[in-house]
Amino acid sequence: MKTALIIGATSGIGKELAKLLAVDYDKVIITGRRENLLQEIKATNPSKFEAKVHDVTDLDSCDVLFETLKNEFKTIDLIVYSSGVGDPNYDLTWEKELPTLQTNVIAAVKIYGLAYNLFRKQGYGHLVGISSIASIRGNRHVPAYFASKAFQANYLESLWMKGKRSKAKIYVTDIQPGFVNTSMALGKTFWMASAEKAAKQIYMAIKSKKKKAYVTKRWRLVVFVLKNAPSSLLFKFT
Repeated sequence: MKTALIIGATSGIGKELAKLLAVDYDKVIITGRRENLLQEIKATNPSKFEAKVHDVTDLDSCDVLFETLKNEFKTIDLIVYSSGVGDPNYDLTWEKELPTLQTNVIAAVKIYGLAYNLFRKQGYGHLVGISSIASIRGNRHVPAYFASKAFQANYLESLWMKGKRSKAKIYVTDIQPGFVNTSMALGKTFWMASAEKAAKQIYMAIKSKKKKAYVTKRWRLVVFVLKNAPSSLLFKFT
């Protein structure tokens, strides 16, 4: 039985990806803090979806979640970390930075570690993290978010390296979306993809077991420019 777990599936990319996974997987476990939204998704395909109310920032509950899932399911083939937060913080207010660090860094590392160790013990598995194009360079308006996504991207690459050397068949994929029309999007901007389109391209990358994928694909051009642009030029546009 093929089983997938999506951490952060109540809305946006996680929700749309869950729908796609339900086509090819026997069971898709969806998690999030909002039980009503999880139940709405489950109601669309009760035999495929298994809903678990869970807050990733409650680190002890992450251990409990994984122990529960190991007892309920023999194996988990795919784990996707789709939780993420980030707000503009022009005045560097600590109260705005903290939730971003808790979800995008601390909780992410907790889930990544639990997932990797689970795969190592069962002998195989595929870990997918949703980082961001924001991981490429800094941003003076949203510093914690951009830095946290850079942290995720580097952490995922480190796990990819570990997976390559492991006796277990472990795959790690870093998904780096550009602008996607979700609750995190800050107004209208260029190349804004729908969550549905983004999820389709993400699923294609998962199937191909890519190391890294930019979503949508044309963001590769932006990544090239960002990586090579001098800081003096970048400063004028960020």
